[in-house]
Amino acid sequence: MTINRLRKILQQFNEDKFSQFQSRLRSVSAEKIAYVKNRIESVDKSYKKEILRKSIHLSSLWIPGLMYFVHPGICIIIFSILFLGDAILEYGNYKRWKWARNLFGRLFFKTLRKKETKRIYFQSSGSLYVLLAAIACILLFSKPIAVISITVMLISDTFAALIGKAYGTRQIYKNKSLEGTVAFFMSALFICMCFEPIFHFTYASVLACLLATMSEVYEEKTEIDDNLSIPFSMGIILSLLG
Repeated sequence: MTINRLRKILQQFNEDKFSQFQSRLRSVSAEKIAYVKNRIESVDKSYKKEILRKSIHLSSLWIPGLMYFVHPGICIIIFSILFLGDAILEYGNYKRWKWARNLFGRLFFKTLRKKETKRIYFQSSGSLYVLLAAIACILLFSKPIAVISITVMLISDTFAALIGKAYGTRQIYKNKSLEGTVAFFMSALFICMCFEPIFHFTYASVLACLLATMSEVYEEKTEIDDNLSIPFSMGIILSLLG
């Protein structure tokens, strides 16, 4: 076999290998692009759902407004009626009562997280905890402290979720990011400053915001819903030290 013949065979071999490599590279690149595209669409869909969920959360700001301008007794009656109605609706949805499932689906299904749509036992949603927290804060704390505590829970929790999902890159505990945690703490401080005319901003406010932030971060560890732990943390510290 001549040298030229060997060269042609080697050249053909290299061309075939290179062609196979290019084909494989295109396949891998296409798979990567498809994977990244699917991930972006998934994150985008998840973020849109979180925005919808938190917009409903923010719409509950009428609760601290009512607590401030209306007599505590009337507030308790209103919140108790809403709590009872919501509890019946959620239990009916769990028991698969037709009217309850239809109404619950129309009102809340688009805002539920994945774990909340696959319940094997009855588990209340955040709205029940919000109403329960409002009733408890009225009974346990002074009006300014109760209003501040519920407002921080509604606004700062929203900031933490949206900022954390959009910009969170530094994980500090499970699904909690440093960016979301800082957003919670800073917004809570700002809210306390805004209430200066009815409740003085002191070191107690800073400590209360810090404890509320920790309650939000370690919600899974304490196994206490943050719609309860946040206002209770705020209310207790402000009542004791404020």
